[in-house]
Amino acid sequence: MKKFSWLLLVVLLAVFLVACSGKSEEEAVEPEVTEDGKTVITIAYKDDGPSNEASVKYFDALEAALKEYRDLDVEFNIVEIAQGDYAEKLNLLLYSGEIPDIIYFQGSDEQIAAQGLLEDLTPYIEGSEYLKDILYEHNVTRLENYPYLLWVKPINHKVPVVRTDFLGQLSTSESLLTDPTPENYKAFFQEMVDKGLSDYGVTVAGDIAELDFIFNMAFGVTSTWLDDGNGGYVYKKVSDAEKEKLAFYADLYAAGLLDNQYLTKQWDVKEDDFYNNKAGVIVGTNGKVIDLYNSRTVAVNGESAELTVLPSAKGVSSGYAATSVTKEPRGLAISSQSPNKNIAFEILDFLASPEGMKLDLIGYEGEQYNVENGEIVLTDKFYAEWFSRFWEPQAVKLDTPLSSKTPLLSPPGQASTDAVVDTYVADNDFTIPEEYISQWDAMENLYKEYAADIITGKISIDEFDTFVKEWYAAGGEDITKLANETVK
Repeated sequence: MKKFSWLLLVVLLAVFLVACSGKSEEEAVEPEVTEDGKTVITIAYKDDGPSNEASVKYFDALEAALKEYRDLDVEFNIVEIAQGDYAEKLNLLLYSGEIPDIIYFQGSDEQIAAQGLLEDLTPYIEGSEYLKDILYEHNVTRLENYPYLLWVKPINHKVPVVRTDFLGQLSTSESLLTDPTPENYKAFFQEMVDKGLSDYGVTVAGDIAELDFIFNMAFGVTSTWLDDGNGGYVYKKVSDAEKEKLAFYADLYAAGLLDNQYLTKQWDVKEDDFYNNKAGVIVGTNGKVIDLYNSRTVAVNGESAELTVLPSAKGVSSGYAATSVTKEPRGLAISSQSPNKNIAFEILDFLASPEGMKLDLIGYEGEQYNVENGEIVLTDKFYAEWFSRFWEPQAVKLDTPLSSKTPLLSPPGQASTDAVVDTYVADNDFTIPEEYISQWDAMENLYKEYAADIITGKISIDEFDTFVKEWYAAGGEDITKLANETVK
């Protein structure tokens, strides 16, 4: 009954959205203007709302900056999104007929775009003053494929890190850093354990997804769909390369070098194990997360424990992961029904300017930073609580220089982002059609079950061939056929 009700709601709301998107110019909504002449810009943003004092303060400050630097009179109306699954609650808001000018999506945007309710951002970006110059390579490709979402932030991959003082105590360190083969990684893990620096070499939480950021490329798992040698494609998780990689993981597990509790380990326990030196290496998201790991490790173990970012393993190829470029998985959109489309984009472009980034990236003067001797000096409050709501370009340009004493990211945090950006390669994945989603989920769960059993020694690596047969029978034949028709 619940499924039927949801489907009925989707159908009814789709009809409503089509009706909205078909409005003539004469019927277009007039801009809302306040009594003092300000244009009202409605924005929906996850975790922001009128009941959140920090949100109100931020958008008040943005209003003031827009007036000061762009002579743009706007008043933000921040939409309160009900608690719960953000994508679901946002769609309910949109289906109710309340479509903000600027919308942050974290999934479920494609059905809205399919109704013609999201603006194609291509011409706006081409004519922008600042935004076009801060895009990453993956942003450009994603916008070419899906021009409705914009999210200018570094790729979110994961990288391995280790205490720098541990590196200095290990004879295997030089080999690992200069020639990071899987075998040299194993030797590095083994020496850490043998010398009592850690109980095991590496820890991950729940599954092997984090571990794959180290080893996938080395074993030839270089993209979602791999060349099958016959002019076609095979899914990476049923490939010979995947089988070889899982055998290596099983070897690490059997030797006690891969955390033997990884399947049941939660992320907070995983992190504590690293801070307390049970694990020698941890894998974390580049940038802010590595920053956090670094500051916590130094706080627990001293300045010499500052982290070093380790390279991805090298073999058939190298790199932390191929990056999906089908579309932005999250980001900001502008409503095609908005009477304020140009103003909405002007706001986004301003946030890419030196003055806009000064607010969005570093906060408020006297709180998150001070200006000393003509330079911006970040405070402890910046590192403890501030986050950028909008863009995080690699080359940050502020209207006042940032002191080298207080960088936006610690050296390990910046090194982790640089490492990911420098090894960027586009993936060849594609969006799985909705009619295949339930099959796809079942096939992914089948993989996780077999992978866990192989790694932990419950079944032999030879059972991988049985898994492959079951995967194809569970829907893999259809998906593979689709891939060979889709991937170019």
